[in-house]
Amino acid sequence: PASFAQARIWLDERIRFDPDKPQVAIYNMPFVYRLQPGHTLSIKQLHHALYLTINKHPSLHTSLHFDTEMNLLMQRVITDEDKNNKNNMFSIIETTYETDEQLNEILHNEKRNPHLFDLAQGLVFRCHLVYYKQISSNHLLSPKDLLIFNFHHALFDFPSMNIFLHDLNQAYTTGQLLYDDNTNLRYLDYAIIEQQMPMTGANMFWLDVLHDCKLDQSLPLPFDRYRLSNEHRTGRGTSISFDFGQDLSHHFLTHASSYNISLEYLALAIYYVFLFKLTNGEKDLCIGINSHGRYRDELNSIIGMFVNAIPLRCQLDPHLSFHKVAKHVQDNMINCMKYSYFPLQRILNQHSDISNPVFLDTSFEFISSMPNDDKDVIMIGDSQFSLLPFSIKISEDEIMSKFDFILSFQHDLNLNEFSCTINASLDLFNAKTVCITTQRLQTMLHQLFTSFDCTTNKPIYELSLTLSNEQYLMQSMNNTQVSFPYPLTCIHHEFVYQVMKHPQKLAVELDEQSLTYCELLYYVQVLSLTLLNEYDVVPGEVVCQCVERSLSMVIGIMGIEMAGGVYCPLSPRDPQHRLHALTQQTQSRLVLVHYLTKIKFHHNIVLLDIDLIVSNNDRAENGDTDGLSNVLLAAKDMAYIIFTSGSTGTPKAAQLRHRSFSRYMYSLVCGDVLKEKDTIMQISRCSFDTHVQDIIGTLTIGATVIMLHPGGIIDLTYLTDVIKKKNVTCFTSVPSLLQPLFTFLKHFNDSSSLLSLRCVCTGGEKCSVNLRNLILSSIADHCKLWNFYGPAEATIVCTFYRVNLMVDTPSIPIGRPLSNYHCMMVNQYSQSSVSGQESELLVGGVGVFAGYLRRDDLTAKALIEIDGDLFYRTGDLVTIDNNGLLHYQGRKDHQIKLHGQRIELGEIERCLLSTISISACVVM
Repeated sequence: PASFAQARIWLDERIRFDPDKPQVAIYNMPFVYRLQPGHTLSIKQLHHALYLTINKHPSLHTSLHFDTEMNLLMQRVITDEDKNNKNNMFSIIETTYETDEQLNEILHNEKRNPHLFDLAQGLVFRCHLVYYKQISSNHLLSPKDLLIFNFHHALFDFPSMNIFLHDLNQAYTTGQLLYDDNTNLRYLDYAIIEQQMPMTGANMFWLDVLHDCKLDQSLPLPFDRYRLSNEHRTGRGTSISFDFGQDLSHHFLTHASSYNISLEYLALAIYYVFLFKLTNGEKDLCIGINSHGRYRDELNSIIGMFVNAIPLRCQLDPHLSFHKVAKHVQDNMINCMKYSYFPLQRILNQHSDISNPVFLDTSFEFISSMPNDDKDVIMIGDSQFSLLPFSIKISEDEIMSKFDFILSFQHDLNLNEFSCTINASLDLFNAKTVCITTQRLQTMLHQLFTSFDCTTNKPIYELSLTLSNEQYLMQSMNNTQVSFPYPLTCIHHEFVYQVMKHPQKLAVELDEQSLTYCELLYYVQVLSLTLLNEYDVVPGEVVCQCVERSLSMVIGIMGIEMAGGVYCPLSPRDPQHRLHALTQQTQSRLVLVHYLTKIKFHHNIVLLDIDLIVSNNDRAENGDTDGLSNVLLAAKDMAYIIFTSGSTGTPKAAQLRHRSFSRYMYSLVCGDVLKEKDTIMQISRCSFDTHVQDIIGTLTIGATVIMLHPGGIIDLTYLTDVIKKKNVTCFTSVPSLLQPLFTFLKHFNDSSSLLSLRCVCTGGEKCSVNLRNLILSSIADHCKLWNFYGPAEATIVCTFYRVNLMVDTPSIPIGRPLSNYHCMMVNQYSQSSVSGQESELLVGGVGVFAGYLRRDDLTAKALIEIDGDLFYRTGDLVTIDNNGLLHYQGRKDHQIKLHGQRIELGEIERCLLSTISISACVVM
């Protein structure tokens, strides 16, 4: 039978890479030598020496074929009797070159061509003589001529080359090779013994080390695309290298010496920590590494394939310092290398449920070399050759890549300096991503070894991969400071100021009903005085309101504010038991209602009918309006509370201050989202905080509110008539309502109804690209489409983005922070994250809420202080692109893992919604 190593290479070529359409050879091993000046080589002697050498080493004339009856890969040594003449055991090719381009093409063909070998026929070695300008007539190899020995990796490894060259030199010099078949262990014998060895100790070791390890789950690297399970590799890759330089190399060597850690294990520890940071905190890391496999001295004289791939698992503790991690990695590596001879196939057989060992696709290698030393010069007889190093490229910008992601450390023993190379598959990564990833590795290395504030003694989670340009991007994004032109006060003070500016301007309209600012103030004062004088409302007392859309809703909200109360909306759509629970949670004595909602409450709750109160005109005349000015209220006091959970679970009442809301509205005006001249249609239900902006916010900036009658938002004909007749300039709604509205308008070709619109705002849900296209194709050119994002705890909206067709993005960004807002993206350790990496969004600035009503425990979890500023933990995952725009990805708690990849259920929903035939979906 074939050895485990042979079987692994043979299968890999046929499973991971398309055997029917081979594009690039993955396992060709060409060694290129150039004859030195003043030397020649007899081609006739070389032929004879090659025959003797190949005849001595069975691996160089061994075939591999799959026995279907035995279901086993078999190897068979090809003998002279199997061939008509001795040269058929290998091939010798002669070609010429004149230019460097021609030579490069020859070299690349040796590495890339998948048709040079025939394993089934035992053709696993070839010799290529490359002459400069013309083939030699005197059968001598001359200076500038090249000698290429090419092997297939299934029967040859790098240590075999030294054996091959030693015997070739002896055969060329003496014309014979001395060996004793009775004493020499053959590779065939090794393969048989390997199959029969019990290896009990190694078996138990790997079973224990890899217990519960997800060998079939790839690490969540920053992929640009994914490979389907049935998709073959192309072998196309890209490579980025960098030198440490003297300073970094010195610190690297000093660290290894100080902590008594080998250079290879220190480099491996760096790789693990880098992967931990690159994968956004993945702690259970398993990568592939090759071991030479010659674990017994007698194997060192045999040509063959001994290399074994093994899994190296490291379970990181993010709170450990780097030098402790390095010590842990060294101890782990030493134990693993004791049993590195245990075949990979046997390791995988211990985990029968694994169909695809993808851990091998992320690998590591450490190479020590002495460039231009004696090892680069070989002797064949008296002829001297130098090894010609070359890199194989598929094209100008591409190399070959066996695996998905490889980190290679190189140690130059002459200079005692280091370099790093990252090779990555272009099937999964863009070249730009690999370049940025390499820069992140450099950044981490300098933090570890050369920074003034050396981090080797700090927890590894504190290491940062953030690049300087990304830091600048975040700083620029948060450069939102805008000075307020005048002191912003309480909501009702801002409203009274607008009344004084334009008392006769329409403040609110509902169909044929309307109130000017002056009229609205009158009714608001009537209600406020009632609350103060008859119901003894005190500043900071929560007053609930449960009314349908109406003028009374507007009067009620502003009346509560003017009386110094804290407005708490209750939705008439909620069931009675929920309304009762919410009023109990707020400990509210009073609920404002009107004739449509009186029946929603129990008799033990004090109900105030707004319509009855404001219809008693004598109250304002007899009441002392001066009493309203005696209400002791400051901008830091609470303005309203809003319940942030849905209809299930325990609701949380977020408390918002007057100053937060006033400053938020000023930020909208600064961003040119809302204007004093606007006519704003109120669409959102009162259970959503957007209704506070639509009603209170509109009145504090001097614009006009257009109310809809109850049920108006589901009557699309009525909705479009209101927009047209009332000359609505702006409205805000969720995508799930905008979709049917604009579909309705498109169906009836009625875009003329939207001519008055100056802006359409969407938020509360993810806006799809299809919806963007639909809206922008329906509205006029002068009308802007804004995408809003914001939790109630940040005062309605904290980021915004003007959507347009000119920027083609796979998703609609949520944009940048509003004026005087700040955003941070952090990982689970509250450390800043990097561009493109999913991170939790923290929101700071003027809109941060005061906390949850009577839930200090939840408030403590939701708020975090960073550098003296208060931030709200949104629980939302976002990414930032290279333009400094935020993209919403989903909720932290709506994240699943599939084959090791973190997946947002919302991302699946977005993919489904991109299908034209699907209008709505939920993934659970």
